[in-house]
Amino acid sequence: MYMQEYIVIQGARENNLKNISLKIPKRKITIFTGVSGSGKSSIVFDTISTEAQRQLNETFTFFVRNLLPKYSQPDADVIENLSTTIVIDQKRLGGNSRSTVGTITDVYSLLRLLFSRLGHPHHGYAYAFSFNDPGGMCPECSGIGKKVGLDLEKFLDTSKSLNEGAILFPVFAVGTWYWNSYAYSGLFDRDKKLKDYSAEEWEMFLYGKDKKFDLKTEAGAFKITYEGVVEKFNRLYIKRDISALAESTRKKLEPFMSSLPCTACKGTRLNQSVLASRINGYNIADYTAMEVRALVNVVNTINHPATATVVNGIVTRLQHLVSIGLGYLSLDRETTTLSGGESQRIKMVKHLTSNLTDMIYVFDEPSIGLHPRDVHRLNELLRKLRDKGNTVLVVEHDPDVIAIADHIVDVGPHAGTRGGQIVFEGSFEELLSAPTLTGKYLKHVTPLKNSYRISDGCMEIKNASLHNLRQVTVNIPKGVLTVVTGVAGSGKSSLINHVFLKKHPDAIVIDQSAVSSSIRSNPATYTGVMDDIRQLFAQANKVSASLFSFNSKGACDNCQGIGFIYTDLAFLEPIKTPCEICNGKRFKEEVLRYTFKDRSIAEVLAMTISEALQFFDKKELKHRLQAIHDVGLHYLTLGQPLSTLSGGECQRIKIATELHKQGGIYVMDEPTTGLHMSDIGLLMRIINRMADQQNSVIVIEHNLEVIKQADWIIDMGPDGGNNGGQVVFEGTPAQLIEADHSITGTFLRSAIGQ
Repeated sequence: MYMQEYIVIQGARENNLKNISLKIPKRKITIFTGVSGSGKSSIVFDTISTEAQRQLNETFTFFVRNLLPKYSQPDADVIENLSTTIVIDQKRLGGNSRSTVGTITDVYSLLRLLFSRLGHPHHGYAYAFSFNDPGGMCPECSGIGKKVGLDLEKFLDTSKSLNEGAILFPVFAVGTWYWNSYAYSGLFDRDKKLKDYSAEEWEMFLYGKDKKFDLKTEAGAFKITYEGVVEKFNRLYIKRDISALAESTRKKLEPFMSSLPCTACKGTRLNQSVLASRINGYNIADYTAMEVRALVNVVNTINHPATATVVNGIVTRLQHLVSIGLGYLSLDRETTTLSGGESQRIKMVKHLTSNLTDMIYVFDEPSIGLHPRDVHRLNELLRKLRDKGNTVLVVEHDPDVIAIADHIVDVGPHAGTRGGQIVFEGSFEELLSAPTLTGKYLKHVTPLKNSYRISDGCMEIKNASLHNLRQVTVNIPKGVLTVVTGVAGSGKSSLINHVFLKKHPDAIVIDQSAVSSSIRSNPATYTGVMDDIRQLFAQANKVSASLFSFNSKGACDNCQGIGFIYTDLAFLEPIKTPCEICNGKRFKEEVLRYTFKDRSIAEVLAMTISEALQFFDKKELKHRLQAIHDVGLHYLTLGQPLSTLSGGECQRIKIATELHKQGGIYVMDEPTTGLHMSDIGLLMRIINRMADQQNSVIVIEHNLEVIKQADWIIDMGPDGGNNGGQVVFEGTPAQLIEADHSITGTFLRSAIGQ
């Protein structure tokens, strides 16, 4: 008879965990739930994953261990029955311009092998088809596919004449020597607008060269050789090593330059002999430019016994990409352009083809970036990993993912110091009747909004065609809450984050980019509160404000203001011990003698946001603290390192930094990322307050609880990639549930029980 095994944890105290003990069933899907900051990540990542990786590293020789990342032993009495652990997190894949979806998934390596065998005319071995190899790369762009060049739209204002300052680049501004060479060349009418130039004048102005003339200026006559503005700019800057230029010069250049497709390879990165080699009429660049779901069908038509294994490997990987909702991507897409959710799902593909068993797979909110339609694909993937005999641990807030758990651990009851306890263990059905925040909100059904704010005008986007947008024209109402929806890859980000923000550069943007996670950065420094606090201490004690910074003059000399001493033990993990001089307070002893309202600077930094609100009287300071309090972070201390905050807490502290600003337009990119169902209600109160103040609030979001509360919805689609890029619906939530052609409408109907 099968005997259930467990991962056993006893006395875990990492971060805010309160001496917890639990047993996690192996070879099952266990989902960890609870509010943001409750301690979920402290259990899964900082305790289980860290200890598994630490013990695995100890199996290597001292020499190898010195080359590996070092992991400190988690603060726990017992951690038993671990397996090798693979963490699949939300960290963006990053890399550089040479890293693509094809290279990161190893599909491009298989395609290179395929073309080296079947490509006609034959070009050589597999490495010869690589844009990262001298044998395959385009000689003009060295395999990058683009070159940095002058952006004429930024460089020239064609609605102006030379005398009116048509050349916007300061080095070529009116009155400069370079401007004189055009204005006094005798070739152009100085008062004629550039847009009225003839084709010959325009060609001469931009690219003319080798024409000698006498330049007559107020300073006298000079014999010079004419050089068009593009030719001169390229000679002065592009044809030189830009990195060797002075930083001040580079800063002047940046606003006028863009990354443009290489004219030699047309952005394919490869040389002409590689591009000449084809299979069934397609070269390797044609393959990588296709959407993955289309490429599967093309590769499947290849029927040659010598490459059957290679074709099977390519198709298997491509089908995995399609199965987890990334069929709209192309293999030539740079990894630096992928979102956190897309990056996480790309990492999953690498493990789906693995035949290893009895592993522990750890996922950090894998539903991020997924439309409700695609969550079932994610669930199937998690089940496949479990059914291979692996243990799957998932930190998750999405009810549809939580529902597939074999076992659930609910952490709480609240966040920060009020969390760190196990409040429930059991099945999904048992959780529904549990008295926890998660149990309560799983049963909670929010009704559709029944009254809407009235717009006082609109902001038009006209004929947008960036990426997959198909000449999109749409009006975004002013002074209301607009939610932009649609499946992944439908064009939401292209429409708002690129096209709209380019037209409205003053908009306040709250996106998913990471906040500083340095141990020296905390809520007080990140939100600007610390500057006010230091000034108050300086005024009260008539000393320099820099004394009250642990990053400046006030820092303890022994620990340099960190509060800890790290002892490097080479191949062993470093030991972190509290500083013996300042006892972890970070400041010099003489600084701690200064007080404000009978409190030292260290005592103030130990206050929670709630306590600080009661303590300080300064209006601007209280305004900033109130913003942190209003996003539900009242329990954080002013001095808590941001490196200890959860993803949801970091997201909300970013919102808090923007709340005190008075801006007409707010753009939020998936603000529910990392938020528990109970926190979304709090977030919506903040967003509604912003809209009530007649700000225009635009939210890109999949979460149905947010969509229900919109005044206006713009639904993109009908699908992703080449099948997206259109506006399929505009209207209110009540109208959306009647729109049968909208995928979002279908799921919204289901969410309200219709």
